[in-house]
Amino acid sequence: MSRDLSRLLRPKTIAIIGGGAWCRSVLGQLRKADFPGKIWLVHPKGGVIEGLPVHTSIGDLPEAPDASFVGINRDATIDVVAALSEMGAGGAVCFASGFAEVADGHDLNARLLAAAGDMPILGPNCYGMINAIDGALLWPDQHGLARVEGGVAILTQSSNIAINLTMNRRGLPIAYVVTCGNQAQTTQAEIAAGLLDDPRVTAIGLHIEGFGDIALWQTLARKARDKGVPLIALKVGRSAEAQSATISHTASLAGGDAGAQALLDRLGIARVNDLPTFLETLKLLHAVGPLPSGKIASISCSGGEASLAADTAHGRALEFPPLKPGQNDALFAALGPKVALANPLDYHTYIWRDTPAMTAAFSAMIDPDLALTFLIVDFPRADRCDPADWECTIQAALGTRADTGGNVAMVATLPELMPEEVAERLIAGGVVPMNGLTEAIAAAEAAKVRVVPDLDIDLVVPPAPRDSATLTEARAKAELAGFGLPTPQRARATSAEAAAGEAEKIGFPVVLKGEGFAHKSEAGAVVVGLGSGDAVKAAAEKMGANSFLVEEMVTGGVAELLIGVVKDPAHGFVLTVGAGGILTEIMADSASCLIPASDETLNQCLNSMKVVKLLDGFRGKPAADRAAILNAIHAIQDYVIANAGSVEEVEVNPLICTPDTAIAVDALIRRAK
Repeated sequence: MSRDLSRLLRPKTIAIIGGGAWCRSVLGQLRKADFPGKIWLVHPKGGVIEGLPVHTSIGDLPEAPDASFVGINRDATIDVVAALSEMGAGGAVCFASGFAEVADGHDLNARLLAAAGDMPILGPNCYGMINAIDGALLWPDQHGLARVEGGVAILTQSSNIAINLTMNRRGLPIAYVVTCGNQAQTTQAEIAAGLLDDPRVTAIGLHIEGFGDIALWQTLARKARDKGVPLIALKVGRSAEAQSATISHTASLAGGDAGAQALLDRLGIARVNDLPTFLETLKLLHAVGPLPSGKIASISCSGGEASLAADTAHGRALEFPPLKPGQNDALFAALGPKVALANPLDYHTYIWRDTPAMTAAFSAMIDPDLALTFLIVDFPRADRCDPADWECTIQAALGTRADTGGNVAMVATLPELMPEEVAERLIAGGVVPMNGLTEAIAAAEAAKVRVVPDLDIDLVVPPAPRDSATLTEARAKAELAGFGLPTPQRARATSAEAAAGEAEKIGFPVVLKGEGFAHKSEAGAVVVGLGSGDAVKAAAEKMGANSFLVEEMVTGGVAELLIGVVKDPAHGFVLTVGAGGILTEIMADSASCLIPASDETLNQCLNSMKVVKLLDGFRGKPAADRAAILNAIHAIQDYVIANAGSVEEVEVNPLICTPDTAIAVDALIRRAK
């Protein structure tokens, strides 16, 4: 069900239930933030606390509160939540721990959910939330936020991380901080969706430990897209479910974190790997919004910084395009003949302190095709130095933004060399202050607009893992062929003589495989290119298997691919495309997405791999039939969708890709018993 979080997140009346130090801290934070609404205190002993009367019970409140901080023990929390729900309160923060996160708390957790009913709750076991726009806080500790008119929202499952993020000195306007706790009822995705209803929120950052209900995340991503509010994620942890499948090569390629990354890609949520980049990306998105491309420019007064900028961006989805004639002319006019013009640009210090000249030079670099221009400036520490000489750079940056309207970021190579007061001046003037060159480059990559072709296609959500059995290769191929996957002509045999006879019927050359081996090549149970019945018989006798598979030999391949699917209950069915055959483990060249995937997504996967050069025709060789490859992948995908309740794993390796077709010459299926 969809809960209305508006009263909880943007309350006009707040009840604080409990009388301990944590509850007194909530009151102190509300007063410090100049909360304009009504505050009601509830404690059985009554009395007066800091000038406010204390109601002895919830029933004594003048009306149902919009939001309540429930700061009492876990057993008493359940009765209070039930009373709040019954009177029509807007929501509550459950501060107490000792619910589903401990062994004896599962029954209490179920009772808490029943008590809450339709009323939304945050937690239990969480700090609550800060609304820095309206000064509305259900927060029992110190924090570093100030009132803002608008800004980003940050959601985290860790209260301590939330506190630390509020203490940053980076000039980032933070509108909301919400800790999600156990998410017993209201999930992180639902909270984020509720924050999207506030038009003053410019971007949302999510510190994610686990996803939970995938459908809710799809709903969130679609709503964010429709409202034009970007989402970014700092995803931690590994998927134990994805690592449980260990039979195939696919399992090693798609295990661990691949499912989480595939889900974030499917949702169009950019991912960063550390807290500093998390904050810098949010700041960039708040100030200028998603970047239309990865084309950037850099201006510094040092050749060392110009080189460092280029090297820092190397290997990322960013580029420093060469200067256009118009940029060259304008830069030459501003800097004169002594400066070698390039991007990144070292403009030297000839014009330092000349604010109009610096503004002209900075503005000359701005071009409509550039997504972002970096002005690299490191400020001296004010306790030991005089930063007055750097005022010219601030004025020039603000002037460049005002004159050109281009996206401008002032970047300190070291995070501590961007003073907070400078950052606040810059962001107020539309210039993005960025703390750290490495973080700024990573943020620019993360802030790029993402093409998400399959966002409106519902994911197939798999059931929990079950005991499974592996089908024979012959049966696996037969089942996949039933969904349109091309496979070689084949026959089974139970003796060496019978194998030779089947080979005569198929026609030479053939491939002989011994059945009953998970990894046939490693076991010596595959022999290719057999050109006679005697050769087949001899190979079969040497294998020592009890049964054999005889197949026509596929020739004319220009590339070999692996196409595999593993069940990851935390994220969906993970479809992996990789270099196949003997190259699978050597190259570790793969890309993953979630089922179902469209042709556009599958082509994105194929195009991201090194082996795409072979698929497209390498050094004059013919290209593979891309349509046939896509049809083969769709056949495997269709099989998984049709058998979603039982399939645990599917792998085709290799899929031999020729100029005319794509044929599965080996297949593995693992299904629930």
